[in-house]
Amino acid sequence: MAKARVNRWLLVPAVIVVLGIAAFCGWRWAIHWVPDRGTYPVQGLWLDAGDGAVEWRTVKANGPGGHGPDFVYLTASNGADRRDPAFAAAFDAARGVGLQVGAVHVYDLCAPADAQASNFVTTVPRDKRMLPTAIAIDLDPARCPDPPGEASIDSELTTFLNEVERHLGQPVILMPTAAAEARYHLAARVDRNVWVTGSYRVPDYARRPWVLWTATNRLRIPGIAAPVRWAVVQP
Repeated sequence: MAKARVNRWLLVPAVIVVLGIAAFCGWRWAIHWVPDRGTYPVQGLWLDAGDGAVEWRTVKANGPGGHGPDFVYLTASNGADRRDPAFAAAFDAARGVGLQVGAVHVYDLCAPADAQASNFVTTVPRDKRMLPTAIAIDLDPARCPDPPGEASIDSELTTFLNEVERHLGQPVILMPTAAAEARYHLAARVDRNVWVTGSYRVPDYARRPWVLWTATNRLRIPGIAAPVRWAVVQP
């Protein structure tokens, strides 16, 4: 009996090694996985200032599986008072290497709609070649501890969309998270194309067809030091 207990203890280091190898393999898979190009031929990035410096030529030439991104979305503005001062330079640099470029505004549920629209239009020029702008909407307790009800969000979001779309000359894409969609049902009530988010699996929380899907936020690619978000277009 004592000998059996000793033998079991001898197995512990081997089990730890196996678990470590499995964890490493899982991590390697996670940081390199993207949806299959055969299913989703058009794929690209969503970046913001927090992702750090970007070597655009390297990024364009060295995407997952040797296939660079087809497009990039850049977060231009956030709420009523935050913007990326490097947005214009990044926009031009990305377009300069042949990427299609779009802008993202992160919507603040507690900030006035007209102030947010002013922040966006001050940052993003009207450009007919630009991809449709995406409006990211999430529940953010740090910035908005007491989010408004549906009636209020309807009024404020309508005001924001009207001002932004008048500036852009085209409709935007709504990008609600699962939490925001569960609370406000925006995909069901607002007549705009939808961009969904769900790591490694196609999410169904929008309850209707989507045009873009952020499939992972852990992808590692040459040219960017931080892990990035990778999105695909519905074919």
